[in-house]
Amino acid sequence: MRSDLDHLPDKQQGELAHVIGILRQEFGRAIATATQPWKKNGKILKVILFGSYARDDWVDEPENGYQSDFDLLIIVSHEDLTDIADYWYVAEDRILHDGAIGRPVNIIVHTLHEVNQALERGEYFWIDIARDGLALYELPNHALTAPKPLTATDAYDMASRYFDEKLGDIDVWIETAEGQRVRTDDPVRYRKHAAFNCHQAAETAYICYLLVRTLYFPRSHNIKFLRSLSEDKDHRLIDAWPRATRADRRYFELIKRAYVEARYSASYEISVEELNAASSSVKRLRDIVEQICRERLDELRAEAFE
Repeated sequence: MRSDLDHLPDKQQGELAHVIGILRQEFGRAIATATQPWKKNGKILKVILFGSYARDDWVDEPENGYQSDFDLLIIVSHEDLTDIADYWYVAEDRILHDGAIGRPVNIIVHTLHEVNQALERGEYFWIDIARDGLALYELPNHALTAPKPLTATDAYDMASRYFDEKLGDIDVWIETAEGQRVRTDDPVRYRKHAAFNCHQAAETAYICYLLVRTLYFPRSHNIKFLRSLSEDKDHRLIDAWPRATRADRRYFELIKRAYVEARYSASYEISVEELNAASSSVKRLRDIVEQICRERLDELRAEAFE
């Protein structure tokens, strides 16, 4: 696997080195007092940069509301070490609030066995990483297996099942949110519930797209992360959430926050105007996802039955 970062400016190279330092430091702290052998001897086997910064088609325009994220795959030595809350939350929080890191950082954590199994199944997401990814850190003798391409028929069957299941789920979330959005009895309460269901619709829409396009989605409820991964694959998805104004960006942030705060925080508020705008974006996202997924299914069908 390549490890050359010469295509990136010095600033981004420095940020990535800083990120790796934080990840390794906090992981070391997380296992420092362990007694179980699998945890005491836990290892980060690889950290791989994937996505736009690996491919060299990244965008860095924060003033226009669009900035590519650093996407990192962390490969660890035991499946229990993939738990974000137990082993990676502190590192993620430090990275998020570190002024020396000028762009969002997303991480996914898997074992080498999981990654190699996915490569053997021919899942597109992992094949892309094996082909385009850049090793920022790795221990020797832990190679990725050679990908075995999925048959066209199997790819079409899998993507079709994912699409049928997830598109129906999106519609249920939207229908539920719409019923709550128009309630006039106890409107503040119902707007909060509608915002949560808008989040669920958006999350499911991105999952639907990622499954159809890559046969994989990360273990995350963070729709900003899911949006980043999805938009990295197809820029048409950017149209769902305008970024031109601060208000535009706030609508997305309110829905992102709703997953936790609309349920558990008494201070969470979303106005009628904000909810209406966010709801429109979620519906637009649903329609774009359906269009793109149907196009992808047409391609897979043609390959399978040509």
